[in-house]
Amino acid sequence: MPISRRHFLRDATAAMAGFAGLATFVSGCSRSGSSRVLAGYGALVPDPAGVLDLPGGFRYTMFSSAGETMDDGLIVPARHDGMAAFPAPDGTTLLVRNHENTIVDPGPFGPDDALLSQVDPASIYDRGYGRTPSRGGTTTIRFDTRTQQMRSHWLSLAGTERNCAGGPTPWGTWLTCEESIVRADGTHERDHGFVFEVPTDAGLAAPVALVAMGRFNHEAVAVEPTRGIVYLTEDRGDGLLYRFLPTRRGRLSDGGRLQALLVADRPSLDTSNRGGPTLTPGTPLATRWLDIRDVLAPNDDLRLQGFAAGAARFSRGEGMWFGRDGFYFACTDGGAAGRGQVFRYRPSPDEGTPAEANNPGRLELFLEADATSLLENADNLTIAPWGDVIVCEDSAGRDGMVGITPAGESYRLAEARGHLSELAGACFSPDGSTLFVNVQERGLTLAITGPWRTE
Repeated sequence: MPISRRHFLRDATAAMAGFAGLATFVSGCSRSGSSRVLAGYGALVPDPAGVLDLPGGFRYTMFSSAGETMDDGLIVPARHDGMAAFPAPDGTTLLVRNHENTIVDPGPFGPDDALLSQVDPASIYDRGYGRTPSRGGTTTIRFDTRTQQMRSHWLSLAGTERNCAGGPTPWGTWLTCEESIVRADGTHERDHGFVFEVPTDAGLAAPVALVAMGRFNHEAVAVEPTRGIVYLTEDRGDGLLYRFLPTRRGRLSDGGRLQALLVADRPSLDTSNRGGPTLTPGTPLATRWLDIRDVLAPNDDLRLQGFAAGAARFSRGEGMWFGRDGFYFACTDGGAAGRGQVFRYRPSPDEGTPAEANNPGRLELFLEADATSLLENADNLTIAPWGDVIVCEDSAGRDGMVGITPAGESYRLAEARGHLSELAGACFSPDGSTLFVNVQERGLTLAITGPWRTE
């Protein structure tokens, strides 16, 4: 994911175009493929290695798998999740990758945490009193798309818990989110449930919790490029949509204000469409934002505070992507059928300023999946260089990736084979040649190449 403003806005435009056809896609295609499928790369070919089925002409390279020894002498942690790609000065790609680990999952310090002593204690957010360190965090990979080979990989954030999704910033860093609300106790030295910022071109980052962004079950973020406003999803069945107004653009550790979205004239709206008044796709709703006071929420009640004050409720907010005219976010089990929703929020031209009161932002239900939809339980998503939306699934069955063209035509791009695991962290290399994705439960990262479209 390029970091310059020019490239950021170029890809954002593609995001807007891609999502424009999603409503058509959802109602027009079945998961079995028996209904009309007008786009894509053809039928998926069973993978003899039993990892990932892809269309004919496509192949993958597997690298930096869980359990391997990295260049810093530490171990690749398990449960690969959210990820983003950034350009390096030498033409290689830097991938920053999350690991959704708890203290019981295989982590970077090896069996029995024998390598813990090799890491500066100040570089580990939660050492667990030296006995039970938190084993989430991030790793960074330098990958050469010209040779389709990994050059190096290393631990870039240590001691955090269940790093699920996140998002890239316009200034070229990765925001990683803890999907956790564990408190300091006899096992954990510190509270969890925060966002951390990770540089893309450094070693092990200083583990600074961005506490002003709130303590809750964080999932994903999207950053508005002009003012640097950060939008955040919450992976709970009764979660909120938040925004963070930074005191200084690009200096998130300097603090700011955390707010929750409220639908004007419909306080405490449940957007799930499961009981009560329903939302109609394509109908814009004027919004307001209310301040959240007790952002550290020691009782894990941030969403309850906000809902009681009038904030709207969303069912498992997950993946998020910023587009030219707003941003889109998935609610994995929202909708009457529980198969997921996608919302669009169009910020006000005066977003985050006093003038916003007279010119509010707009929220709309963009799509709602039903039993006939090809896509099931949307999670992570990314935008292809030619404009297609690539969506990862997180359902109860075999998961894959679904592509949607700007015209709304859809196709199945990949499917995990021989195992049940969500795909996560899909993102394209800055040169557009390679789609990276993780197979979470197997701890695999894949680089996919093939006859991609150029427009």
